[in-house]
Order: sequence, then structure tokens, then C-alpha cells
Amino acid sequence: MRINSLAVFCGSKNGNNPLFVEEAKALGHLLASKKITLIYGGGNKGIMGAVSNAVLEKNGKVVGIIPEILKEREHHHNGITELIIVENMHTRKKMLYEKCNAAIILPGGYGTMDEFFELLTWNQLNIHNKKTFILNTAGFYNQLVALVKTMEDEGFLYDKVADKLVLLNHTNELLQHL
Repeated sequence: MRINSLAVFCGSKNGNNPLFVEEAKALGHLLASKKITLIYGGGNKGIMGAVSNAVLEKNGKVVGIIPEILKEREHHHNGITELIIVENMHTRKKMLYEKCNAAIILPGGYGTMDEFFELLTWNQLNIHNKKTFILNTAGFYNQLVALVKTMEDEGFLYDKVADKLVLLNHTNELLQHL
């Protein structure tokens, strides 16, 4: 299946490692070069802002979906192709999933984890069957991947992890999956 739109779930902060922002920018440039629409949370700060601005730098298409409550906190991005303001987080997540063909998880905090696990849960329940990638910049998700593997090994998952998740260490590894 050709990926035309990719949902990116990531932090509204930069994190401590400059590689997080560098990889986010590389991802944005890659998406624009492949004419893949970025679907993301609509913010203009942190890794979220870095990836969206990188897509825009290369004249790519960016669709942001942000709940009213986060417009100021995440500095909603007025310069993107389309900004959709929704009532709440649940509506935001549902729209993000509906508008993408696949998703990628970059470093982030609680919100990123919430979106990641909901995406996996919906995949397991066959609500959708979208490929999910983890960009494991500088080993950020090593412990999470180990936990998910433990869930599989201990018999708590219905599917093999490898069937639902693709682990990438660098943005350029995404090319072989597009």
C-alpha cells in the first residue's frame, strides 16, 4: 500500500537531545520530497513544530488537528496548509487516525504514549489496520520496545509485535517502507 499521508505523533517540547529535532526535520524533508501529507497535532513548538516547519520548507502539505484547549499551550500553527480546530482530544485522535494511511511515533511524553497505545489498541481490535513506525532516535524507545516485547512473550498480545510495529533507528530507514 502506498503511503500518501503519515500521522506523526511526537512531543510539543524539543527534549534534551538535539538529535530529536534533527531527525524530526529530516522526516519533514523526506515527507515533502515524497509528496506525503503530514498529519499531526497542529502545534508550532517542540518536535511537532520542527517536523511541520521542515515539511513547509520544502513546499509540502501539512494538516494539523488541535483541540481548542491546546491552541495556546502548543502554539497552534497558523502557517500550515490546513488547521482543524476540534472540541477535544478524543476528536483530535480520531481525526488523526482517519486522515492517515500510516503513523510514526517520534520522541515525546505522555500525550505521545497515549496516542501510540491507542493506535496499537485500535489496530489489535481491527478498528483499522495501519502500519505503525517507531523512530527510535538515539535509543529513546529501547525500554518501551522491550516492554512491548515482554507483553508479547508473556502472552498478553493477540498479534506478533513485528506484524504491527516497525522499528526505525534513523529517518532514512523509512524510505524502504514507502
